[in-house]
Amino acid sequence: MNSVLSYNTIHSAFKLNGVHYNIKELKVLANNYILKGKAYQKVIGNFLIDWLNDEQSIIVNTSGSSGKPKQIQLQKQAMVNSALATGNFFNLKASNRALLCLPVNYIAGKMMLVRAMVLGLEIDSVEPTTNPKFDLEVTYDFSAMIPLQLSNCKYRLSNITTLIVGGAPVSNGLKKSIQKLSTRIFETYGMTETITHIALKPLNNFYKSSCHSEHSEESIRHVELVSASHFKVLQNITISQDNRDCLVINAPKISKETIITNDVVKLRSHTEFQWLGRYDNVINSGGLKLFPEQIEAKLQSKISRRFFITSEKDEELGSKVILVIEGESYQLKPDTFSSLSKYEKPKEVYFVDKFVETSSGKVQRKQTHFALKR
Repeated sequence: MNSVLSYNTIHSAFKLNGVHYNIKELKVLANNYILKGKAYQKVIGNFLIDWLNDEQSIIVNTSGSSGKPKQIQLQKQAMVNSALATGNFFNLKASNRALLCLPVNYIAGKMMLVRAMVLGLEIDSVEPTTNPKFDLEVTYDFSAMIPLQLSNCKYRLSNITTLIVGGAPVSNGLKKSIQKLSTRIFETYGMTETITHIALKPLNNFYKSSCHSEHSEESIRHVELVSASHFKVLQNITISQDNRDCLVINAPKISKETIITNDVVKLRSHTEFQWLGRYDNVINSGGLKLFPEQIEAKLQSKISRRFFITSEKDEELGSKVILVIEGESYQLKPDTFSSLSKYEKPKEVYFVDKFVETSSGKVQRKQTHFALKR
């Protein structure tokens, strides 16, 4: 791959919205964005100014999905290394086209720009709405979205070759609806500290892996379970578990320190894992460990509104499973919990007008539950 290896140079093939820029010209554009641009362009301008200065690191805001939002310092060279790993995984080449439709306030949007500058991509930026509008006549080799954007755009993705999706879980319903799209869609695993994703798994076209000439719904479901239940890490990354069964990430080119997560996983190898759920969400009910995320997956097709599973103290069970649904109260169908085991079935169902969210739109379970109890 013909690509630069340092943060203080820009690939000669790099284009932003169809225009070549060197460092000096890109600084001028950044200042113009800050002074005269739309709100999302001002954010791009500020990031470019920070990226192009003489500092070796950059301050990035976390989304706050697993705790309070905070600022962390990332090494620019580590961000370059992350971009190179993604480029290698997807075989991205100089002059490939990319689409930026994520906000550059957070690491995912920032890294789309870094990948373009490092790998020499021709990147087009559009307003990062939940239903982004982009040129359907342009073939894009690579893009990134959140699940809500994917849901809103899924029937007009034919001009995007490869799409990565992250920032929130992808529902089973959404997975089923994208199976036969021509776009290769991958779910990402990562966080701000790992400079976006360090692992990926395919989300669609599982039926292509089947040996059957006719692909029934059952065969597609089988291939999904067999082939796509686990993430595969990028190059130069290895993984292990701590005594909580939580994922431990060793990525020397991205972080000098080993990264200990709160994600409970099942290891398949030193490079592959299955995500089970968040350690801080685990419910111990009647001596059994229950993962809310797995229960939620079983309920996705049964509940049309936003919801989540959490717990409350219980004298007999220790903790009991409860269901929290957003919106006005209504009567659930009798078979809503038919796919759940005895201990997985919610003992209480609560309705709340509006979920508490982070600034990036992620549901904050604990804060929502606390507000409910008040």
